[in-house]
Formats: sequence, structure tokens, C-alpha cells
Amino acid sequence: MKLLQNKKKLRSYKEFLYILPFILLVAVFAYYPLYGWLYAFFDYRPPQPLTMESFVGLKWFKSLVSNQVKTKQILNVLTNTLVMSGITVGTSWLPMIFAVFLNEIKCIPFRKAVQTVTTIPNFISWVLVYSVAFNIFNNTGVVNHLLVSTGILEKPVQFLQASDHVWLTQWLWLTWKNLGWAAIMYIAAITGIDEELFEAARVDGATRMQMIRYITIPSILPTYFVLLMLSIASFLSNGMEQYYVFQNAFNKEKIQVLDLYVFNLAMGSGSYSVATALSILKSIISLILLSVANGISKLVRGESFL
Repeated sequence: MKLLQNKKKLRSYKEFLYILPFILLVAVFAYYPLYGWLYAFFDYRPPQPLTMESFVGLKWFKSLVSNQVKTKQILNVLTNTLVMSGITVGTSWLPMIFAVFLNEIKCIPFRKAVQTVTTIPNFISWVLVYSVAFNIFNNTGVVNHLLVSTGILEKPVQFLQASDHVWLTQWLWLTWKNLGWAAIMYIAAITGIDEELFEAARVDGATRMQMIRYITIPSILPTYFVLLMLSIASFLSNGMEQYYVFQNAFNKEKIQVLDLYVFNLAMGSGSYSVATALSILKSIISLILLSVANGISKLVRGESFL
């Protein structure tokens, strides 16, 4: 009995050692940087170190709402953030549908080719994506060259500088880049469906569309709802790489989301303390959204994802 207990302890130690590198990575890259939150409570001016003489308490948090110009900027940035996140969440079903119809392709080589072609853009950096966009849509790019040379337009269109449709164009670029990668989770869920369900449906004379409607989609909906709730929890986090490379003086008012605004505050104007204060508020709101999403999941689905 004692020997069995010792073996269990030894096994538990080994299993802990397996996950120890990942715990260390999370601690170093996710928790250690929280030390930087101190800058929100000091009047920090690089390269001077933090001292109690520069401690200002909640001054920078109050400045976010007391300064009318800054408040107006933040409201504009929040509008851009909420619209872009709303479009992304509202179309979050696209990878699921793409995975369903991709699974229906019976020619295996063609299916693998489509999956590979749609997944590769996820591994392309946003800098390269912008390079592609610039060569296609700039004033002397392929599209404008064809439109002007064929007489459809008299002068080139400012595709990349226009701000009228920047929300839509950014969503299209994001979808093009992430659709195939986001579908992998649903493809894995589809492969886990019991094949006997499809066999029984075929015996009953169900068509392919009926099997998709009554077997495939209901089986992968739990996966969709978990990913949807996680998207809602990160509603204020759009990332900044995409918008940073696509921003310019003409579309800045429409393209500047919260993450990009924080980056511009810190690296552009040197307002490190204000940028940190804004990041802290964003993290707190994201944590609240995560808790709300978890509560909704427990209420609607009967189980939480945390």
C-alpha cells in the first residue's frame, strides 16, 4: 500500500515537471509585466527611476475624464473599438460555417489544398499584409491601373487613404487572414462527432444539408458558444498591429482602436503613465466582461467555461 502511494506521488511530481516550463512562461510573460502598472500612479519621465517624490496617486485616472479633449479622444477611440469588435463578434459564425462546408468536400486532396491556402495567411505578418494591400490598392497599384487604363475611372481612387469604409475594409483583411486558422477548432470538433449518427441519418434518407442542419451544426455549437464567450470577454482587445500598419493621417480618426491609442500615447507622445492607467482600466473592464460572459454561459448552457 505504501509502495503504491509512493508511486502515485512520484507520478504526480513527474506530471508537475511536465507543466512547469509552461507555468514559468506564463509567470514571466503574463504576470511579471503587471509590475509595470506602478507607472500609472507616478509622474514617470524616462529615464528617471520611480521615486515617492513622483507619486501622484490617481491623478492620471482622473485626467481621463477631467480633460475634455482627452475624453473626446477616448470616446472616439472607444467607438472605433466597439464597432470593430462588434463586427468581429457578429460574424464569428463564419469560421464555423466555413469548417462545415470544408468538411463536406469529398475530394481529400482538394480539401487539404483549400485548408492550407486559407490557413497560410494567419502566419503572414501584418507588415507583409500591408505590403500586399499597398501594391494592389495604392494610387499606382494593380486595381487603380486597371480601372484607369480601361477608362472606367479618370483618376485613381484613394483606397488606402479613405476613411469612409475603413471599418469594413479592416474587417475584410482580418477575415481573410484568420478565417482558415479559426476554422481549425471547428474541424477538430467535427471529426469528433460519432460517425454512427451520420450512418443512421443516411439510412433514414437524410440529405447532406439535413445532416449538416440536424447533426453537424448542433454538435459543434458548444465549441462555438465557448469561443463566442471568450470573444465577448476580449471585446476591448482588438490588437494594434493591423491598425498600426494601415493607419495614416487620412483615416486615423476611424482606424485608431484602444490598443493602438495606448501605443500612440506611450510611444508617440511619451505619456507612459496615462497609457498605463488606460491599460489598467481596459484590463479591469475585460475581467468584468469575462465574468459576465461566464455567468451568461452558465445560465444559458448550464455550464461555465472557467
